Amino acid sequence: MKLSKSQGPISDDDRKKMDTVPCTSGVGSIMYGMVCTRPDLAHAVSVVSRFMVEPGQAHWEALKWILRYINGSLDSGLLYHKNSQGGTVIEGFVDADFARCLDTRKSLSGYMFTLFGTAVS
Repeated sequence: MKLSKSQGPISDDDRKKMDTVPCTSGVGSIMYGMVCTRPDLAHAVSVVSRFMVEPGQAHWEALKWILRYINGSLDSGLLYHKNSQGGTVIEGFVDADFARCLDTRKSLSGYMFTLFGTAVS
């Protein structure tokens, strides 16, 4: 999903409707679980949380999509295992997009390091 500030509420009626939607509470709840147990949610939560000052219907739909993803992956988790060569293998990955943010045209980059086959950072 591509989210933008322009998808926020335009009229006062839209703002009143979105005031009843628990967007900030939902993002906060997801962030609580994401910090230590669900690093796979970090990017999605980062993108959605940018629009919590004035969330629109598209932002609420994106948040519901994240919640559906969590519901469908409750049995997933981090599993650490020793590699067959007997040594410690640290791998690092990095990725960036070029000017993906529709509002500021800034790039977003991310990294991941794995130890014993599972993400540690």
